[in-house]
Amino acid sequence: MRSAIELLAARADCARAFKENVPSPCVSVCRMNEQTGLCNGCWRTIDEIRAWSRSDDDARRQMWTLIEQRAQALAKDAPKGLAA
Repeated sequence: MRSAIELLAARADCARAFKENVPSPCVSVCRMNEQTGLCNGCWRTIDEIRAWSRSDDDARRQMWTLIEQRAQALAKDAPKGLAA
């Protein structure tokens, strides 16, 4: 089974390939994590979630890059087996 981080990285690669209409990272798991300030489903901040609908495709790709960086940082810091 692929880890959540691997799945997120694959989705980020796919999203970056879109020239227009960059897909949303939302996976309909809309719960904000009080410790990280990120959504447990898409790993965006509340401000990023709010901004998504009015962002252009370049800004959306930048958000995807931030999401992927967060996932990589969390994977590096997580105890073995926790990121799976």
